[in-house]
Amino acid sequence: MMRNHVTPLIAALAVGAVTLTACGPSQVPPGPARAADLSGSPAASPQGGGGVADLALTSGTAKSNNAPEGTGDWAVRDGGVPTGAAREEAQRWVQMTLGKAGKLDPVVVNGAGLTLYRFDKDSNNPPTSNCDGDCATTWPPVTVTPGGKIFVAGVKAEAVGTVRRADGSRQVTIGGWPVYRFAKDTKPGDTKGQGVGGTWFGVTPTGGKAGVSGGGQPTAESPARPATSAVLFDDPNFGDGAGSQGVAGTGCRNLSRPGVSSSVAAPGSLKLWTGADCTGRSTVINGDVADLGTVGFDNAVVSVRLG
Repeated sequence: MMRNHVTPLIAALAVGAVTLTACGPSQVPPGPARAADLSGSPAASPQGGGGVADLALTSGTAKSNNAPEGTGDWAVRDGGVPTGAAREEAQRWVQMTLGKAGKLDPVVVNGAGLTLYRFDKDSNNPPTSNCDGDCATTWPPVTVTPGGKIFVAGVKAEAVGTVRRADGSRQVTIGGWPVYRFAKDTKPGDTKGQGVGGTWFGVTPTGGKAGVSGGGQPTAESPARPATSAVLFDDPNFGDGAGSQGVAGTGCRNLSRPGVSSSVAAPGSLKLWTGADCTGRSTVINGDVADLGTVGFDNAVVSVRLG
């Protein structure tokens, strides 16, 4: 049993302009189109908690940030338990993306599209993992190595943290709850771990229990601050299959690929426009929007105003 404090990952979300198409993740766009790393800012680490200075919290997906093939969540696409060198590669990065799987909507999935879970016998106050040994074989903890990255899309940065496990590894938390995969989930959309033992449930972007009435664990919303970066995805629900593009800075920014975006991940409020140079029809959004059709802007965004 471990009883440790979580270290929140406090990061300044600043994404460089990036334009991606449906090309493979190993393809690197030219110079200024590369997305910048979003490093976690150093903060006081409670005893037993994981440090934050050696991690990077990055807006967008692994694909939109050109993660190498065979690393991170892509090292265990079939849900297996990595060992040896594969385990080292798997811990280079993890991805937390708001999505849906089976009847669970919303639920957080990883970079391979596999459902992520939380355990009722754990605790989020203080953050504690009670899954070791055989339990951790069936329910592999989502861990990240020092110097690794956590990609977030649709999951608020302030909800993400880490907790140190008995073996010294750093397990990712959402809303303070340690996060796991289920070894029997082998493909995107599988939710075979949902409800197992009455204690395992998909995890929501706030750390709540997916698919359970009242399990969304809503948190008090603070006033939205102006965003100085955003990632716009061609697909709804922050899907990276068709591509994505990023903008950063302050003031009006024209998109390099206008009129193709269906969802937006942003760490604050920003204004969307249907015309170049922030002209035409507009709307203000406060943070992430999984489906721009709900605000009447699907495939309509041409420019955005940041800051």
